[in-house]
Amino acid sequence: MIIAVNTRLLQKNKLEGIGWFTRETLARITRKHPEHQFLFLFDRPYSDEFIFSENVTPLVISPPTRHPVLWWLWFEYRIPRVLKKYKADLFVSPDGYLSLRTPVKQLAVIHDLNFVHRPQDLPWLMARYFNYFFPKFARRANRLATVSKYSKEDIQRTYGMDSDTIDVVYNGVNLHYTPTSEKEKQKTRQRFTAGQPYFLYVGSLHPRKNLASLLLAYEAFRNSGNPNVKLLIAGEVMFKTREITQVYGTMSFQEDIIFTGRLSVEDLHQVLGAALALTFVPYFEGFGLPVLEAMRAGIPVICSNTSSLPEVGGDAVLYVDPSQPRQLAEAMSQLAGDLNLWEELVVKGQEQQAKFSWDKTADSLWQSIQNSLKD
Repeated sequence: MIIAVNTRLLQKNKLEGIGWFTRETLARITRKHPEHQFLFLFDRPYSDEFIFSENVTPLVISPPTRHPVLWWLWFEYRIPRVLKKYKADLFVSPDGYLSLRTPVKQLAVIHDLNFVHRPQDLPWLMARYFNYFFPKFARRANRLATVSKYSKEDIQRTYGMDSDTIDVVYNGVNLHYTPTSEKEKQKTRQRFTAGQPYFLYVGSLHPRKNLASLLLAYEAFRNSGNPNVKLLIAGEVMFKTREITQVYGTMSFQEDIIFTGRLSVEDLHQVLGAALALTFVPYFEGFGLPVLEAMRAGIPVICSNTSSLPEVGGDAVLYVDPSQPRQLAEAMSQLAGDLNLWEELVVKGQEQQAKFSWDKTADSLWQSIQNSLKD
């Protein structure tokens, strides 16, 4: 069988949530199924680290997809020709984009519908593309997969899909994230926060991630008498960050907020392990990988009580309303001042994260691939 896969998000040192999903599942599936051939379809020069096994044939299909018009050109004209030329039996798209111009069977992984519920967080043309094409992709697909029960129900309800055609394929957690030693923690704190403890945010700087509320909560936390705890924000600027900039400009504790930009996996491992807690309060998430990564690194988590996050966090996190910075500030004060609660959440977090693994994810996605070929 020849399985073509959209691998355009496999970019060296630039993996985000969907990129990690793509990498971790494909690495396992291709090695576990040498009887099948896999075509990896890149839109720019690729790194050999993503060619996981001998049954993978990489192809670079131009143009690079950096704009909605180029997305349309790539998926509607370039991909159908490649699928036809190589006689692909199935096209798998881990980021949900499909082609409406090919007869080949297709499986789309739609991670969430954030663009339906919060289109204002995206550039106008991008939001327009998603909301026009993704309903068509969902109905064109032979099968859909998604990363949480919440997202499955959301897709089913929003697009009027049959529940039996949507598979839940939970994300896993990177085994690289483990608790760090006290010596490593001290070294990391010295490097990033002049030796002081810190709360941590991991993710892009994007309106949906609700960084403005996190900054307001941190200001309230500091004003309530917590002088020695800093805030570390690890992530890359995306777009529409005006509100973040405005809130930051009014803060009294700007010098205690550290923006690191994107971190390497090793640096993120150290930064997670040395944090007082993860503060992750997005308005909307299809899954929420940082929650599991923090649990695995041995730190507590404060996160939103919305969308898929309670499904991922279970009873192992402190939940807050993401629209109420005061709730987050109070949760931060709780964790900073209650060692018993801190230790209890660490233990519960280790138990919760153990329920998820990339091996399980890959097996579930492979089953979805098989189901797609039957449909």
